[in-house]
Amino acid sequence: MEQKNKYAVLVYPSFSLQEITCLTSALTVWFGEGIDVIASEHRPYASEDGFQVTPAKTVDEAEPSDYACVILPGTVNPLPALFDEKLIGFLRRGRGADTLFAAISSAPALLCKAGLLDGKEFTAGFFMQFADAFPFVDKSHFVHRPVVEDENVITAIGMFFREFAQCVLNRLGCDVGEHFMDTSDQEYTEDELTFYWSDEDYQEFLGELKEFTDKD
Repeated sequence: MEQKNKYAVLVYPSFSLQEITCLTSALTVWFGEGIDVIASEHRPYASEDGFQVTPAKTVDEAEPSDYACVILPGTVNPLPALFDEKLIGFLRRGRGADTLFAAISSAPALLCKAGLLDGKEFTAGFFMQFADAFPFVDKSHFVHRPVVEDENVITAIGMFFREFAQCVLNRLGCDVGEHFMDTSDQEYTEDELTFYWSDEDYQEFLGELKEFTDKD
């Protein structure tokens, strides 16, 4: 019988490898764990820097409850994933599962849409106007911290990929010590962790969003 991996990574168009490789390399190289790569379709997906990744499974062939942890990388363009109902449906099936969801950068928006962040504090690396565009993003629970852990969800801003990896690894019981890849003791103000598009970039985003909403 094939042994099931305990961990999974979701991929979608323009996903960020850089934001999760501290975590995935520690799991695989340091702790010898296997990771299933899951996506909506059996086809190569290009990362934001052009690497092609082919998933081992589709979201129709897996369940969140199959895994101890499902990892969601950020993406420079979250709209294709956000409007991928097969992908969101997979995440929705994780509501109530004994699974840790670890999402970084823009990926917490996917958890918001799937209802996995209902009533939970979270952070994210998306611009605040992005949050305003979607009623399912509950800004009353958005906190301006590098990494936030609430119940079975860990979220992080993309630039804090090391801290994100450390938090997830600690939660999974992987002993990485107190200074996992630590390079800085810098403190950040709330303003430094709050991001806004320029008016021009925001209007460009609204134009891109309209292409998706007009399909509904």
